[in-house]
Amino acid sequence: MRAPSETDANLTGMRELRLRTAKPVAAAALAILALLLLVQACAASGESRQMEATATTAPEAPGESSTASRGSATPTPIAPRETAAAASVAPQASPIVTSIVPQPPPAATPVPPASPTATTAPASVPTPSPVSVQIREFPVAPGSHPHDVAPAPDGTVWYTAQRSGALGSLDPATGQWRHIALGPGSSPHGVIVGPYGAAWVTDSGLNAIVRVDPVTEKVQVFKLPPETPSVNLNTAAFDSAGILWFTGQRGYIGHVHLETGAVAVVESPQGSGPYGITSTPDGAVYYASLAGSHIAKIDTATEGRATVFEPPTPNQGARRVWSDSKGRIWVSEWNAGQLGMYDPSSGNWKEWRLPGVQPRAYAVYVDDRDIVWVSEWSTNALVRFDPQREQFMAYPLPSPGANVRQILGRPGEVWAAESGTDSLVVIRTGP
Repeated sequence: MRAPSETDANLTGMRELRLRTAKPVAAAALAILALLLLVQACAASGESRQMEATATTAPEAPGESSTASRGSATPTPIAPRETAAAASVAPQASPIVTSIVPQPPPAATPVPPASPTATTAPASVPTPSPVSVQIREFPVAPGSHPHDVAPAPDGTVWYTAQRSGALGSLDPATGQWRHIALGPGSSPHGVIVGPYGAAWVTDSGLNAIVRVDPVTEKVQVFKLPPETPSVNLNTAAFDSAGILWFTGQRGYIGHVHLETGAVAVVESPQGSGPYGITSTPDGAVYYASLAGSHIAKIDTATEGRATVFEPPTPNQGARRVWSDSKGRIWVSEWNAGQLGMYDPSSGNWKEWRLPGVQPRAYAVYVDDRDIVWVSEWSTNALVRFDPQREQFMAYPLPSPGANVRQILGRPGEVWAAESGTDSLVVIRTGP
């Protein structure tokens, strides 16, 4: 075996030096590699957490802003929630034409004592208690536009179906209604009950007075004289002799003799405006002039001459009139939103402003207890007025936009035609 030379010794030393130097370098490399792997793992973990947080972030409410980055991630949409109410929605009901469920009576609105404008001082006014009533609506033919209503003694309720050219008949016991055609071109306005329970209609479309027999439903037409223009027939009333008097808003008043069927027409004293009409217990006949803002008494003996009486308020728009048991004339003042009263025995007037901000008094009626009823359009109500206490009580109607144009009644009941809802409504005041 050869002895190690100096050269071999030098090579061995160099190998040992390289080994001693490589060890720390490898360790450092391993450390660096481990550090890089750790940093990469941490970065991956952080990115995963960020993505998870982004995916579960709730959508922002409108108008709010977020401090988080919006990025391109799309929030998960939230499905709409179904409620129990959705499952219980009933299908749309058909119009009721054969029956009616009673409507619950709305609460009455007491109004502070009215302050009249009068030629005599008012009496002291005690505070009244609310009067309990029952209110019920009866739907009739859709689109019929019931204008006036007349309850008959036999229980029937007549009404003018103005846009249907028919007279309607309602049975309140069943809610059933039916229409009786009045003829081509008919546009009935007013209706009242006359002798033998017949319905008497003022028909502006036919320019005629129409009688409908309650049993046979026979229709009789009493045309105005041929030379008479279209007078825009409005309302009618019987005097003590059984003569039917009527108004034409284009400036006419007239009458029908039932025994002969003769019809006479004369011009009203102050031109256009005759609208509502009433008769007093002693048979006198008064009408209201809407355009003329007055009332007038017809001299039935002269078959048409009329005397004018003007309310204290100018341009008040006297629309309808009704007599109480004392012969006093109650007036609905449309323009002024007032209730007026003229006492023929003294010649004195009183006026009361109706409740509300801008009241509109359309129809007026006096019941069998001398309580005055007024339809008030701005609050969609029937308003009760007690003349002794001078106190109003408002009863809101069940349906909005009723537009009651006329009121009439029988003992214990006050009926009105709701032209805006194609319904009739009754207020039952008890026995």
